[in-house]
Amino acid sequence: MRKIVLTAALLALAACGGPAEPVWAPDAEVQRRAYFHDGPPSLTLYTVVSSKNDSGAHTGLLVNGSQRVLFDPAGSFRLPFSPERNDVHFGITDQVEKVYVDYHARETFDVIRQEIVVSPEVAEMALREVQSYGAVPKAQCSLAISRVLSRLPGFEGFPRSYFPKTAMKAFAERGAGPGARISDDDADENHGILIQASQGAAQPPG
Repeated sequence: MRKIVLTAALLALAACGGPAEPVWAPDAEVQRRAYFHDGPPSLTLYTVVSSKNDSGAHTGLLVNGSQRVLFDPAGSFRLPFSPERNDVHFGITDQVEKVYVDYHARETFDVIRQEIVVSPEVAEMALREVQSYGAVPKAQCSLAISRVLSRLPGFEGFPRSYFPKTAMKAFAERGAGPGARISDDDADENHGILIQASQGAAQPPG
């Protein structure tokens, strides 16, 4: 996978590292970047796994409802055109989603993408849950997401776990199946380094 071009951001790896870091983007920026995706209401689980031993390293949740947001608890993903409020990133266009996957996938880690289509009501409930959860402490990425999912209709009894692969397995059993495994042979030492392949390729819409 070719590294996504970014001209205004520097991304650095930290799977579920660091203490909780409250962030609160201004109303105007969140509203300006709000993005509606015309796909069906859905929940998409991202699980970062080691390409060496298949152990789980990180979990993220994409929610597509009246707007599309990314809940990346305890993560370090940052883009200047995707404002954040306490681990919830707004303005998740298809381009930003690709950057998020590319940010995590490299020679030592793969990304597993699983999607479940849900009702508009469940998608809206998920949007409210992730936005009200708050900043997530170190090593609680999977716990935060599994807590959110367990509160949604159709996900009753979802196991609340610190382990990304436990959430991945439970998500598969709820209808997502094994999902798609995304690999990237980019070297670890190149992770987070911006490669300018074409002018303006990562400029946000609008």
